[in-house]
Amino acid sequence: MKNAFKNTLFSFFLSALLLGNALAADIQVITSGAFAEALKTLVPEYEKQSPNKVIISYGSSMGAAPDSIPTRLGRGEKFDVLILAGPALEGFIKNGAVQPGTRVDLVASVMGAVVKAGAPKPDISTMNGLKQALLNAKSVAYSASASGVYLSTELFPKMGISEQMDKTAKKIYSERVASVVARGDADLGFQQVSELLPIPGVDFIGELPPEAQKTVLFSAGITNNANNLAASRDLIAFLASPKAAPTIQKAGLKPVLPTLPW
Repeated sequence: MKNAFKNTLFSFFLSALLLGNALAADIQVITSGAFAEALKTLVPEYEKQSPNKVIISYGSSMGAAPDSIPTRLGRGEKFDVLILAGPALEGFIKNGAVQPGTRVDLVASVMGAVVKAGAPKPDISTMNGLKQALLNAKSVAYSASASGVYLSTELFPKMGISEQMDKTAKKIYSERVASVVARGDADLGFQQVSELLPIPGVDFIGELPPEAQKTVLFSAGITNNANNLAASRDLIAFLASPKAAPTIQKAGLKPVLPTLPW
């Protein structure tokens, strides 16, 4: 009788172990820079509560750089979840790369600026101060992704300084803008705040003034060839939850806390 009970108990635990392993999944995620630092911190928290393992890759939301998300998808790299600027994600939904009805807005991201550590900090809290800082800088660096596109195609023309910026400003590919400023290759650098804060060797001088600010939603979506739909949804639900909000705020982002579409 005891042997029968032991055998039954062993079978139960073996079945539970096998079931757990069967339910576990590797989730391939690629994120653009704005959400990268938050994701690095959140993934270990997620893996503590889930059998799933998250494998993170990085790339810019747009552009033709070899490591950009469009380029990597274009050459056939496969991911389960994309996290990038909302407008760029919408493009992937329209072309069929991301499943309709899976977009979840995770955070709102704003833009800011840095100078090299110890350098004088210009006041960019007003439009006039921002304009003077841009015109006085010998060199300006900005992202090749969503924030940089906004600066070069909308803000600079709006401020009437496009001609000057064509001479002193440069678009940065496949590298954080703050890294360029930290090594002295630019006097002033602009990017999403969450991409500037983690980089050593720079001083954060503030967000752009409200009149110049561009708030961008960064969103998650599930690809049309995701290996595990349930696991992908589970990860996104965690990233969008109140539990993740403090980590997101610490990274310089604003949680959206959306209603999930599924």
